[in-house]
Amino acid sequence: MVVGIDDSEHSFYALQWTLRRFFSVADSAFKLVVVHSKRSPACVVGLAGPGAADVLPFVESDLKKIALLVIERAKDLCSAFPVGDIQYELVEGDPRNALCEAVDKHQAEILVVGSHGYGLLKRVVLGSVSDHCAHHAQCTVMIVKKPKPKH
Repeated sequence: MVVGIDDSEHSFYALQWTLRRFFSVADSAFKLVVVHSKRSPACVVGLAGPGAADVLPFVESDLKKIALLVIERAKDLCSAFPVGDIQYELVEGDPRNALCEAVDKHQAEILVVGSHGYGLLKRVVLGSVSDHCAHHAQCTVMIVKKPKPKH
């Protein structure tokens, strides 16, 4: 089982949901692979024009710090559950492709991703990782939505 995470509350909710449903007892039938895909600095900066190359080292440093914090938070969450076989992967690239590649690499039966709950326009502009994975991953894809707070 592969769980894709980023620095959003939605992805950590999906990880916690997965842990509660599939890893609450010590003899789970699944191996867990937690994957965080760090975007490349060039992708983040884009074609920002003159001087963009000067900021790349700073962007890279920030992206590495965020990625390490994401993995540490995932480890903290997972430590509260009896997960027998767990692996953490930090990869660079587009999360849509990275998660599909992780599914293939680990021969996963299930891919779990969180849903940010973006509207149509944001999904079109930003691209939806969960939508891409639902159409391209070679396994069952579970898209976990964080419930809206009750008022």
